Parts: sequence; structure tokens; C-alpha cells
Amino acid sequence: MTDTNRSTSIEQWTSVQAYVLAVICLLVGIAGGWFIRGSQSPAEAAITSASASAPGAAVAEPSAQPSPAQMQKMADTQAAPFIEKLKADPDNASLLQSVGNVYYDAQLFPVAIDYYQRTLKLQPANTAVRTDMATAYWYVGDADTAIAEFQKSLSYEPNKANTLFNLGIVEWQGKMDINKATATWQKLLDTNPNYEGKDKVLELLAQAKKHSGVKPGTPAKPLN
Repeated sequence: MTDTNRSTSIEQWTSVQAYVLAVICLLVGIAGGWFIRGSQSPAEAAITSASASAPGAAVAEPSAQPSPAQMQKMADTQAAPFIEKLKADPDNASLLQSVGNVYYDAQLFPVAIDYYQRTLKLQPANTAVRTDMATAYWYVGDADTAIAEFQKSLSYEPNKANTLFNLGIVEWQGKMDINKATATWQKLLDTNPNYEGKDKVLELLAQAKKHSGVKPGTPAKPLN
């Protein structure tokens, strides 16, 4: 194989990996259901969900779903250009965040957390990154740290809608603290009257209030 053909083959494989990872991440996002990324609008989240269920949308067959090792390889491939740039510019917060996002989307949450932590050392008030890091902590089963990081995000931006949205979910699903969850979502609505995801918040409030008699700390069933 000539160098030109080899280069073309590598580029094509990289493109295939990028596409497959994008499809898997889309499905993961839907499986995650309710959480919203720190910098994502509810409208964007709704469009993503709708596009996946639309007629003709690409759907990954169960048998074609990558293994954890394959997901790791694909994520590493996507992150490689950013990591290479970091060698010359290790304190570039934007690059660190980009790497964190790649691993977050690939469900490699511990790696994502590491890069988000490095980002926040440079930009502690970056509430989008801190919100995503908090959500990643929830995914690895650490509800307490997730809540602490959401609250720290709110110390910089008290009315950040996406942080309040996700915090309410963890207060409910992680701690079964209905009062705190509903208060958090009510604050979201009060401080963001034009919030695009208002209907989603109202739906969550209605679901949570059905369990108002449950004691905090009772194990919760994951949201579908």
C-alpha cells in the first residue's frame, strides 16, 4: 500500500469511528433520558432525541454495539488531536474541556472527570464544565459529590437553569429527597420564566410529587 493510499485508508477509518461513536453517543444520551449538558439548551436536547426516533434515522443494531474496549479506542481516536495540541499548550482550558467532552460522550466518565477537573483548575467558574463533571460523578455512582459540584456551580451562577435541572434529578433519584428536588425545580422555573425546557420540568415536578410521602434516602428507581 502506498503512503497516499494508507493515509486515505486511515482517514476513512477515522471517519467511520467518528460516525459510530456519534451514533452510540446519541443513543446513550437518550438512554440517560433526562440530564442536560451544561452548555446545551433544552431545545437542542429535544432535537437530538427527536432526530434519533425520526423515520429513517440511523439506529445501531444491538449486535453492532461496540464493546467497552472499542468505545475506548474510538474515544481515544477522537481525543488524540486535542491531546496532541495539549503537549504544546498544557494549560489550554478549551482543549482540556474538549477532551473531557469526548470521554463523557463515550461514557468513559472517570477519564472525563479527570479532564474536567484539570479544566476547572484553570477556570473554576466555568459552570458548564462543572455541571457536566457533576453529572459524570452521578453516572459513576457518587451522588454526594455530584450534588456538591452542582451546588458549587450554583455558587458562581445561582440561576443556571441546566445546573438546577440536573441537581433536582440527583436530589430525587440519588437521595429521594422530594422536597429538595421540587424546590430546586421550582427555583429553576421562578428564575428562568422563559426556560425552553419548562414542560419537561413540570413533568418532573408532577412525577416527583407522586412520591412526596417517601422518606429521603430511600433507594429510587432510575428514570426511564
